[in-house]
Amino acid sequence: MSPLPPAGVVIPAGGAGSRFGHAQPKQFLELAGLPILVWTCRAFFAVEAIRTVAVAAPADYLHHTIDLLQAHLPAHHLDRLHITAGGATRQDSVYAGLVQLPPEIELVLVHDAARPLVDPATILHCLEEAARFGAVIAAVPVKDTLKRVDHDGTIMVTVDRSHLWQAQTPQAARRQLLEHAFAEAKRTGFVGTDEASLLEAVGIPVRVVAGSECNGKITLPEDLRMAAALAAREKSMKIGHGFDAHRLVSGRPLILGGVSIKYELGLEGHSDADVVAHALTDALLGALGAGDIGRHFPDTDPQYKGIDSLLLLSRVYGLATQQGFRLGNADITIVCQRPKLAPYLAAMSNNLARCCASDPTAVNIKATTTEKMGYTGRGEGIAAHAVVLLRSSHGSA
Repeated sequence: MSPLPPAGVVIPAGGAGSRFGHAQPKQFLELAGLPILVWTCRAFFAVEAIRTVAVAAPADYLHHTIDLLQAHLPAHHLDRLHITAGGATRQDSVYAGLVQLPPEIELVLVHDAARPLVDPATILHCLEEAARFGAVIAAVPVKDTLKRVDHDGTIMVTVDRSHLWQAQTPQAARRQLLEHAFAEAKRTGFVGTDEASLLEAVGIPVRVVAGSECNGKITLPEDLRMAAALAAREKSMKIGHGFDAHRLVSGRPLILGGVSIKYELGLEGHSDADVVAHALTDALLGALGAGDIGRHFPDTDPQYKGIDSLLLLSRVYGLATQQGFRLGNADITIVCQRPKLAPYLAAMSNNLARCCASDPTAVNIKATTTEKMGYTGRGEGIAAHAVVLLRSSHGSA
């Protein structure tokens, strides 16, 4: 498969959700501890090919949308986020988001804000097929028997469903095709029900790719209850792995797991070079799908010069709690030939557990040597591995 062209997504979130019967638009309601719109945005940020996410929000809720997404998305995602006011119709909102995409974006996805459980595989499949064929939509075959009914409720005919599909989003197209379809719709006054209808109206063929039954749209309160059950299952647990290594040098303190250890050498680094705290921090970020420690706390930033790595760990654990997770347990292995670390392991566990608002029994730390093999065996450095299990804060899973 050739590399995908630069891709972006437009999330029309400008609707009032009047059928839902709630005082505020449904995209701001809570789903398993997070607003629906946050779930939707995160689904696309999790796909590496997506360079830009453009949200078209209700004009009356524009500042609320900005505050909401800034509060719930990691800082490195905000650089790829554009928020603008939507229009009176879905078509207007999609166009408002489309013009926000940077010029280099060649593939455009459009996805309903109220479809929060779209999975990365569906997103990527739509991108790949749009790159091949020009325009596609996610859809699922109609399974139930369909009846055409008269105004008084009398069945007129049973509809053949063998060629019928239920349209979903994402709907994806090469940018120039979608812009052409919008221009023609504006010229003729055509209003479509989705992006595929705009493309069809100007003679552009649109293919169907397999969607997912879990990718349902939240329209009524019962849809939200069903989505909550699926989200709770999805969020029940996450696993992450972290690794860090630093060189031993003279003139530096040796700090591991927040414990100062008496030794003639210390670890070299921009911060306090605590490989144990760094490995656990990276494991948490890995479980959250949020990059690595260098992305969040770059060694080019002077504010992190000499910083206590336990502070960085606490900040990252804060991201986990914001996303509705708590630490289940962590297992950490320190690879160190010298000094002997056994007397310090309990204190390290206490420190790391405190940063993760957990009992020390949830943070297991082991120390091992490499029998004098490799850089750790020669006493040139110390390394640490960490594996974490995060559990949902909502429910008992």
